[in-house]
Amino acid sequence: MVRVLVLGGDGYLGWPTALHLSDRGHDVAVLDNFARRSYDDELGLQSLVPIEPLRHRVRAWREVSGRRLELFVGDLCDAEFILDVVRRFHPGAIVHYAEQRSAPYSMIDRGHAVYTQSNNVIGTLNVMFAIAEVDRDIHLVKLGTMGEYGTPNIDIEEGWLTVEHNGRTDRMLFPKKPGSFYHLSKVHDSHNIEFGCRNWGLRATDLNQGVVYGQQTDQTAQDPRLATRLDYDAVFGTVLNRFVIQAVLGHPLTVYGAGGQTRGIIDIRDTVECIRLACENPADVGEFRVFNQITETMSVADIAKTVSASFPGNVQIEYLDNPRVEQDEHYYNVVHTGLVDLGLQPHLLSDTLIDSLFGIVKQHIARADLSAMRPTINWRAPR
Repeated sequence: MVRVLVLGGDGYLGWPTALHLSDRGHDVAVLDNFARRSYDDELGLQSLVPIEPLRHRVRAWREVSGRRLELFVGDLCDAEFILDVVRRFHPGAIVHYAEQRSAPYSMIDRGHAVYTQSNNVIGTLNVMFAIAEVDRDIHLVKLGTMGEYGTPNIDIEEGWLTVEHNGRTDRMLFPKKPGSFYHLSKVHDSHNIEFGCRNWGLRATDLNQGVVYGQQTDQTAQDPRLATRLDYDAVFGTVLNRFVIQAVLGHPLTVYGAGGQTRGIIDIRDTVECIRLACENPADVGEFRVFNQITETMSVADIAKTVSASFPGNVQIEYLDNPRVEQDEHYYNVVHTGLVDLGLQPHLLSDTLIDSLFGIVKQHIARADLSAMRPTINWRAPR
């Protein structure tokens, strides 16, 4: 049993992760400042699946499972707050989801870019300093992103690369080429955490995650009050979730550019299992361990074709001018063996998801806003 503090425990992934860890017998606390809900208010958006207030969710989990979640409400950018929480709960592991997670949101204008970087980087630094002051043996499990790497024309190793130059060899962090101010914030996090491991003797696992799809886990499916978010809009919606909702609405699946952009993808059930495996198998003292948290790779066009072929009806695919600055076609080969070696048994897209996700979407389709799925943020025109 590990005492685990889940930062961002009200979010799309943070909430089901907390339930998964609790269900496996770990002593779990969740922390959130509800910023994600405030972005919905700001942009006029909502989750397709309605979600309960966090306190109601915590109470519902206790009623359903008999297990207790401790709850903390506050902001990681308040250094004294997070220091006090770490002292009081004294976790063995901290799972860190508590960041502004949308690349498009970070590209809206100067204010959103500055907010994303200051919120994400400062919050993570405060967590690091709290660990260093309270107990350097606390294992930091940080959600990174495959977007840190960009799309290099070489194989993407798991975080580290052995380089030979002028007859000498060294091991260094894999070169980063992020594509948004959000992804840049994650790069800064990785560098700061590696520094903390190297200089302070912290132990950390950086999970560079691909695009997540799905909405239900074994735990969230037990009661509607335990549901997690399902985002479908052009700012926070992940591409496969958006395609499924567009199919159910009878709207063309909107592919940016030619759709040759290849990405790593992962089922939400595998995401929560990866976190469990990382918590139960901590990094060594002073180790900055990196796992590429994906289960397969697909191009955006192939994801659209998979959704179209799976839907029991006619689905069109619409190719839009790409508002992002990215290559339409590129090499993409990712090493992702570390989590499988720890015991992950992946769910693959072809085996699992789409039929069940169509049913969830149909149940809540009246909440969908078609206009929210059209891209409005131009990454080439800073404001």
